[in-house]
Amino acid sequence: MESTHSADSLRELARDILDHAGASPTNAAIVADSLVEANLRGHDSHGVLRVKRYVQFIDEGRLDPAAEPEVIETRGAALLVDGRRGFGQVASRAAVAELVPRAHALGIASAAVRYANHVGRLSEWVEALADEGLVALAFCNADPTVAPFGGSQRRLGTNPLAWGAPRRAPHPALVMDWSTATMAEGKVAVARARGETVPEGVLVDADGNASTDPNAFYDGGALLPFGAHKGSGLSVMIQIAGGALGATGVFGGAGAGDNGLVVIALDPTAFTDDFEGESEALCEALASDGVLVPGEIEQRTRAQRVRDGIPLPADTWSELLKGGARA
Repeated sequence: MESTHSADSLRELARDILDHAGASPTNAAIVADSLVEANLRGHDSHGVLRVKRYVQFIDEGRLDPAAEPEVIETRGAALLVDGRRGFGQVASRAAVAELVPRAHALGIASAAVRYANHVGRLSEWVEALADEGLVALAFCNADPTVAPFGGSQRRLGTNPLAWGAPRRAPHPALVMDWSTATMAEGKVAVARARGETVPEGVLVDADGNASTDPNAFYDGGALLPFGAHKGSGLSVMIQIAGGALGATGVFGGAGAGDNGLVVIALDPTAFTDDFEGESEALCEALASDGVLVPGEIEQRTRAQRVRDGIPLPADTWSELLKGGARA
């Protein structure tokens, strides 16, 4: 069974729970807004489902909810953002804010975010940069949950990758965000909460046997990479770069939920006079064939959920109510 809730009510409840857990009002608002926006875009795996886990990290001392990130100047266009074991969304937001003026001034800027908890949807950060007229790439590693192609043990993270690019106003930015696993772990959690199975080819159980039962993953199984060896190879490269630059290590495990995030921003005006015209020409050609462009499904889902409300599985709503009662 599912229930439907307004975005405002979920933001308020998530803020209250995080505030009670020790987050500053600003941090609680940033994280709650990020989670609810994920729900609005249809990515429930990165929505308020995460509140319970964040509170658990806080209770276990793995996440400092009051931590404020530190921006460290490194070299030229490169920045290092120390999340100080705080919310990944807060550290990522700080990185984006620093990248915008630098990318416009220098033509390119990059940031690595270290010692930060779960950073949420990567698309949030590349979209924020694209909204400022920048082309953006982001990737991060995660704790091992994925068996590489040819293996059966958890060696890789879900290791997502995201792109963002501006379009000509009033069109929203082009945004692509995908996990290098066949399915993000959070979506497996959503399936379990709904009492559903997952498609074939998503995961294996603890013995390395194919399974469609979400519980098999949480009983010691592993996710599988998308695209066989291609997704597996991409995941390896992200794990090395994100793990080494983001200080989580190439094997993960620096702290539950930690991500090593790398973000690169380019100012297209440093390379061409008509980037948005070119991107718009392609989008119009695709639209003439009835093809949706990256980010369009999420924009449609957002409009529908703003109007009709956000559906939540009964288990997710129950856990939020428990957290709200403690707050």
